Amino acid sequence: MNLYSKLQERALQDKPVRVGLIGAGKFCSMFLAQVPSTAGLRVSVIADLLPDRAKLACKRVGWNDDRIAATRFVEDGSLLCASDDVDVVVDSTGSPGAGVVHALAAIEYGKHIVMVNVEADVLAGPALAARARKAGVVYSMAYGDQPALISEMVDWARAAGFIVQAAGKGTKYLPGYNLVTPDDVWKHYGITAESAEAAGMNSQMFNSFLDGTKSAIEMAAVANSCALNVPDDGLSFLPCGVDDLSRTLRPVSAGGQLAGEGMVEVISSMERDGRPVFRDLRWGVYVVLKAPNDYSAACFAQYGLPVHSTGQYAAMYKPFHLIGMELGISILSAALRHEPTGHSRQFRGDAVATAKRNLAPGDMLDGEGGYTVWGKLMPAARSVEARALPIGLAHGVKVTKPIKVGEIISRDAVEALPDNPALRLRLETQAMAG
Repeated sequence: MNLYSKLQERALQDKPVRVGLIGAGKFCSMFLAQVPSTAGLRVSVIADLLPDRAKLACKRVGWNDDRIAATRFVEDGSLLCASDDVDVVVDSTGSPGAGVVHALAAIEYGKHIVMVNVEADVLAGPALAARARKAGVVYSMAYGDQPALISEMVDWARAAGFIVQAAGKGTKYLPGYNLVTPDDVWKHYGITAESAEAAGMNSQMFNSFLDGTKSAIEMAAVANSCALNVPDDGLSFLPCGVDDLSRTLRPVSAGGQLAGEGMVEVISSMERDGRPVFRDLRWGVYVVLKAPNDYSAACFAQYGLPVHSTGQYAAMYKPFHLIGMELGISILSAALRHEPTGHSRQFRGDAVATAKRNLAPGDMLDGEGGYTVWGKLMPAARSVEARALPIGLAHGVKVTKPIKVGEIISRDAVEALPDNPALRLRLETQAMAG
């Protein structure tokens, strides 16, 4: 409740929180739009493979020439991490390998690190968070992204004495979307390929949202942050509106549709026949609460929470997330409170590469949102036991054995992975599975 007052103190002292951004895409552009109206916070360095493109992004969101001139623009994210005028590093590259390298560099140089890059977090977040704790810096999820918002709701619920039955988000999903390729993606968004290209929209990136990969990654991050359980056979994408959260997302034993207690799950904004779900949660997040006793259950109904049959379960939800516009909360929490807005504590959930079509020896995997694989959520212990290939390492890898459509890809069915920081930190993370 006092984050803004702490920021005002820094502004009055002329000691702004200094931020280094790696990647100036849509997420960070939304954050950059908020910077001029956030006294006490300054973006000192921006790293992008195309610095002129980053400058253009700043101008597009409303930065004046003086602010742009006062900011350094560089190509190398690791160089940014070593800069003396940076307190908090933000990685929004979307590349798992780059994210691991930047996180390691930030930790080495004593900088807090905010990972917009959920792909890197799910690949190796538990190991990175452990290293950050040892170094005395903050490793954090990015507020505005759904995993951090969900983690906040779970933390609130548990701190208030509730039992968390389920937590997750909404999205648009129908069975079969997991096989969609970048060639077919735009018809599902209701736009043409030509208009998407004109808007600079990347078909593979947008397809990762549609084919379930991004949902698997984000729910693995939530499970790892909140010590929640992962469905044995992946996400169900149950059709469900906000009025039915506490009914649908109860355990089967209590009349719901979840296999057990304390689960992550994604709900769909579409009925199985393609009709829109009534009062859907496509852009939002939720937590389903279980009352710890009969008195608390009675209070649910007395104070207007939607309850069903047993009365023990109720739901809270946020119908939207503002993505990069909320990123400052993570940056300021790290710098001023020395607290993350959610971070990987355990390795409980994993997002693994699953074949979109029959694959033959010699085929090249093309990673998240591509033509060859999609990411499926599974318990981390099972993933490690099966030697499943993480979706974050499934790009530019050659297939060595036949793989059937729908099959989880084993590391034994692809060429040996290159020895690099991403693989080494992944192996550290796998050792934490339990």
